[in-house]
Amino acid sequence: MAKAKNPAAQIDKSNMFDVLYAFPDQVKEAVSIGEHAPLWRRQFVSNRFAIFGLGGSAIGGDLLRSYAAATPGADHLQISVHRGYTAPTWLDADTNTVFSSYSGETEETLSAFDDARKRSDRGLVITTGGSLGKRGVTFGLPIINIPPGYQPRCAIAFSFFPLLMAMTRSGAMDGRAARANTKGIKEIIAIADARRDEYASKSAKNPAFALAKKLQDTIPVIYSANERMDTVNLRWRGQIQENAKQIAFGNQLPEMNHNEINGWQFPKALTKQASVVLLRDADDHARVKVRFDALEDIIKKSVKTISTVQGEGATLLGRMFSAIYLGDWVSWHLAILNDVDPTPVPVIQSLKAALAKKK
Repeated sequence: MAKAKNPAAQIDKSNMFDVLYAFPDQVKEAVSIGEHAPLWRRQFVSNRFAIFGLGGSAIGGDLLRSYAAATPGADHLQISVHRGYTAPTWLDADTNTVFSSYSGETEETLSAFDDARKRSDRGLVITTGGSLGKRGVTFGLPIINIPPGYQPRCAIAFSFFPLLMAMTRSGAMDGRAARANTKGIKEIIAIADARRDEYASKSAKNPAFALAKKLQDTIPVIYSANERMDTVNLRWRGQIQENAKQIAFGNQLPEMNHNEINGWQFPKALTKQASVVLLRDADDHARVKVRFDALEDIIKKSVKTISTVQGEGATLLGRMFSAIYLGDWVSWHLAILNDVDPTPVPVIQSLKAALAKKK
């Protein structure tokens, strides 16, 4: 596994730097896990997949949903992600389920597991163990065991690629999607490997550091299309919030053109503290591309800065994950600029402690 010296070790005491730098290796390991992982034990009779998870454990399901919807050979799948204590009322015996909790102790996912199990036994578990792993064993569900030791948000490769490989190997995705997946995975590894030294540096030419400098002391607002990059948008916001401990917001086009765009007029003192990031993709709908251009022109005088980010690569997977990788480094640099360790999340831990007292 490749190594590099952490230039901010005095702040990044938990060394998230090493985790980000090793992302290409994490992808390789995650793909290998998926290639050998157990699959759903019953033949599919439905294209419906309900994925249950929260936070970093749910993002893999969201990425799968966004990617599959735009990928021939996978676009027939009906994938939904659920972040709550119960299963949707429409879930039935033919619905294929996935329960993802990195720790295995996410209370919402455990509750949803119990609810969904009453109606469907077509389940798959992704976890490092914990209570979810034990329940999977109890009910005889196949379990994809992923490595412990990461923050859930830093284990994005393990929440996505084993699931992608399971969908491919099980036949849920056909040969066209399988070939696209293989090509995309190779591209992700190549791009991340080529970019990590650049993204890790404090050079003014480093786009991750330069963007972090623009976002510092502002309110980041992330916009993307409602297809392909919608989950990347969510990822950027979450990483800024958890790693940099900085508030961030976002929305999608074209919906925000019908309401939110009008709100950039007031209060002027607040809008001037916003830094807008436009996450664009080469395959955005032609009219959405026009909308992005118009949006930038309309709000540029109301906000502090506007930056455009576009993923690299010929494949959708490559573009999605290259944009994610850039965003992860932006959030790391922003954490260092904010003089906070990106790994600990004490506010979330305080919330969990408060919830534990009310059980």
